[in-house]
Amino acid sequence: MSFGNKQYVGGYNRSNQNRGYAPRSGGATGYGNNHTNGFTGNRDKGTFGHKDKMFNFKVPNVLEKINWNLVNLQPFQKDFYVPHPAIHKRSQYEIDDYRRTKEIYVKNTAPHPIQNFSEANFPDYVLNSVLKQGYENPTPIQAQGWPTALSGKDLVGIAKTGSGKTLAYILPAIVHINNQQRLSRGDGPIALVLAPTRELAQQIQQVANEFGHSSYIRNTCIFGGAPKGPQARDLERGVEIVIATPGRLIDFLQRGTTNLQRCTYLVLDEADRMLDMGFEPQIRKILEQIRPDRQTLMWSATWPKEVQKLAKDFLNDFVQINIGSLQTSANHNIHQIVDVCQETEKEQKLGNLLQEIGNTLDPESKIIIFVETKKKVEGITKTIGSYGWPALSIHGDKSQNERDYVLRTFRSGGQYSILVATDVAARGLDVDGIKYVINYDYPHSSEDYIHRIGRTGRSDTTGTSYAFFTPSNYKHAKDLVSVLQEAKQIVNPKLSEMANRMGFGGNRNRWGQNNRNYQQRNVNGPRPNSRWSNNNGSQSAYVPYKSGSY
Repeated sequence: MSFGNKQYVGGYNRSNQNRGYAPRSGGATGYGNNHTNGFTGNRDKGTFGHKDKMFNFKVPNVLEKINWNLVNLQPFQKDFYVPHPAIHKRSQYEIDDYRRTKEIYVKNTAPHPIQNFSEANFPDYVLNSVLKQGYENPTPIQAQGWPTALSGKDLVGIAKTGSGKTLAYILPAIVHINNQQRLSRGDGPIALVLAPTRELAQQIQQVANEFGHSSYIRNTCIFGGAPKGPQARDLERGVEIVIATPGRLIDFLQRGTTNLQRCTYLVLDEADRMLDMGFEPQIRKILEQIRPDRQTLMWSATWPKEVQKLAKDFLNDFVQINIGSLQTSANHNIHQIVDVCQETEKEQKLGNLLQEIGNTLDPESKIIIFVETKKKVEGITKTIGSYGWPALSIHGDKSQNERDYVLRTFRSGGQYSILVATDVAARGLDVDGIKYVINYDYPHSSEDYIHRIGRTGRSDTTGTSYAFFTPSNYKHAKDLVSVLQEAKQIVNPKLSEMANRMGFGGNRNRWGQNNRNYQQRNVNGPRPNSRWSNNNGSQSAYVPYKSGSY
């Protein structure tokens, strides 16, 4: 649809009809599809194959910024919140005490938090779907986020991984959608969720499937690494929710496969991660295609300056909800152990650690090992497998079918309880039963470290993280000490010494990169230890740092 001097787009009000409606015949099959059928068309002619239909591969156009001052926008409704009588009866002291107990901190004017599901005043079809999942009480981000989102306010939610952020925006999205005019042919989605990785996008889709089914809300998940044809068919048939990674969405927008003229509910999930991955230009380009009076919800685990700037640029008079300290902090349910060692010691330490964990590991428990490079992922997977530890691997070079298979197998447990991964799995990976996270290679920032170890200790469970910290990681020592101290963890004295030396300029010959003895072994001689054992061939037990040791 082209834009003239004046044109009506988007924004319709269904006059408070809180009801679902049946999908059109021929619409998206199911309630959000994970497509795996391959590219079967003629690549030279530019078509995507399907046994009963061929889709033209349109040449991309430049995605031009819309001048919304020239567009006559039809008003739409986004405030659906009616406070429960029980909330009105609470005193300000009771409300403040609840927020203090749950570590809920709010900036700007926001509705009072709810304390149970019935107080959210969700329509029955939404509330029943929540109760069917067996949830007892809302998490803190849900308790404050739901009334804020249902009020139509722009929102920034900052909370640790595993805190229930996805449900905090999916349920208000369902209510929002069911109070808008139904989609017509050629309309784009009403709700758009942007996510940094395909794994997170697929997990969001699972939640949308579970809770959107009762109201017949259709969704699709679009991301790179999968065939475009099935994704394009869903978009052309019309879906109410699109869950997307930025690059693939821009591709479809440029080709005219879909548009965002009807989008009035926008979610940026894991905004900090998207900026870390360099998606800011794509995010800004996408947001230029959405009407400025939309409702925008931004979710993040951290609050760096880059995320703050994005929020100020694209959100209007937003409410900021923070769960826990504004300082970058790790989940206090995770026992953190840091082993200061040499690079050449890490392989043996990993083998010893896996043996120690294996002696006490519950059959249903799982382990994630994070490493820096794709090549090292494959190498470590093969090595530990040859020593009796069968493992799965995931990284960016694997195809979508391979990644789906790996995650499905890892979730099911059984023979494969170890996953070796690059940071592709560091965020958004929600797998039950992960008890141990091993940072074989320390990440590039304390924020990434926090997100890695956040794969365990989710939903009030406990977990343990290990990190091999070498002299080449010295510049992160001070930040890591701060993370450990904030979480009330015991700090390895060697790590403290390294942090102190760096803080005062230090002696780089002791800890810094100038000391070759601390970075690599003598290349002219054999390794002092075999891959998994001591010189005498017997396996040594991995002894994690404890107070008074080392």
